[in-house]
Amino acid sequence: MRETAAAGAAAGPVAPFLLPWYDRHARRLPWRAPPGTPAMDPYRVWLSEIMLQQTTVAAVIGYFERFTALWPDIHALAAADEAQVMAEWAGLGYYARARNLMACARAVTAAGGFPTTREGLAALPGIGAYTSAAIAAIAFDRPETVVDGNVERVVARLFAVETPLPAAKRELAALAGTLTPIRRPGDFAQAMMDLGATICTPRNPACVICPLAPLCAARALGIAAELPRRAPKAARPLRQGTVWVAADDDQVLVERRPARGLLGGTLSFPTTGWDGTDLPPPAEADWRDCGEVRHVFTHFELRLRVLGAPVPGAVTRGTLVPRRDFDPRALPGLMRKVWTLAGMSTA
Repeated sequence: MRETAAAGAAAGPVAPFLLPWYDRHARRLPWRAPPGTPAMDPYRVWLSEIMLQQTTVAAVIGYFERFTALWPDIHALAAADEAQVMAEWAGLGYYARARNLMACARAVTAAGGFPTTREGLAALPGIGAYTSAAIAAIAFDRPETVVDGNVERVVARLFAVETPLPAAKRELAALAGTLTPIRRPGDFAQAMMDLGATICTPRNPACVICPLAPLCAARALGIAAELPRRAPKAARPLRQGTVWVAADDDQVLVERRPARGLLGGTLSFPTTGWDGTDLPPPAEADWRDCGEVRHVFTHFELRLRVLGAPVPGAVTRGTLVPRRDFDPRALPGLMRKVWTLAGMSTA
């Protein structure tokens, strides 16, 4: 019975059901053009897609608006000061994206513009299979299949795919490819993402108002809310370390993280232990225990012991910057927590 229902569902074209819904209900986002626009500014599409990697739409909107106000086109971003870009990125996480952003902007500017094909886009720094497909479809209206977590969920339900994620990823991508239309592929890609974000949600999908309800095998089987299934996640390993915060009314001790690796290229306080280093304190001082900061990265949980002191007479690591020039907002999220716990926040 289950095989028959699944085989009959999603057999017809999806676009005729989905695109009219998108024309009426598309989310208004600062990087989008209205439905029916044949092509979009590739700079805005690219910037939004890089920011949206493993980050929510709500978190990205403010960053996108600030970036495009400061650097309205690819040439302006390519010429920007890298430290300023990293500071504006602070809080978005996954800082390799910001470094690749600069490298990509410079490469595109040197080439005279963005490539228009998925293959050409994928050759640029920081652009992988998903992002190249998204830019090609949305910016250049090419019939590429765009598969993110929302699309995986929609496709798993349309075809009643019960194989757990992540093992089902290849199958779901192949099935999504059978749905991509020649006409309006960019709108279709965004419509699939919007459907997953607003109707075909992880919990309590609104099947009664879904434009694809007549095609959905999981709905016919009564298992839509159960899909996609997921394999049990392994527990995140725990890392521990120490961070030293030396500050007074005049100066703050900071250092720049190595360009590659965790929090690469960001402004930080001197640390040790959690990132594979084994370093001494940055100075001899009467360090007081301020408590512990907890932070969750993608692959591990961190507990960081925070030690604070007034600026000592001599330091062996980092750079002393004037307090008036120090902006905690330029710190990554982990270090903002550290600053606040040390009792020295300017908020």
